[in-house]
Amino acid sequence: MNFSPAGLIPNRAQTLEILRLMGRHRPLLMLLGDDDGYGTRWLLDGQEVLPGIAKYLMEAGLVADAGATGLGVRRLALTESGDRVRKDGETWWKSLGFIERLKIRILG
Repeated sequence: MNFSPAGLIPNRAQTLEILRLMGRHRPLLMLLGDDDGYGTRWLLDGQEVLPGIAKYLMEAGLVADAGATGLGVRRLALTESGDRVRKDGETWWKSLGFIERLKIRILG
């Protein structure tokens, strides 16, 4: 999977940062919240992940359900393809110059 095409990956810099933070061992937590009026939320290390990015990761098969916590929160872990996209994304990011990185951060 190529990490660079615009329009396919929502906010590429932020999506790559989420993948980097997850690595192979940190789960994305999915809190089902329809009962509390807030809707579903996704957290990584206590910080909220944008719904568009979380949904993209799930729909693309980059994360998969890894079971529930003791409190019923769903844990989503990187799949093999998710880890491969993370590595490819890091290689792609390192190949960019400063101006290219800045444009991607600002424009998505």
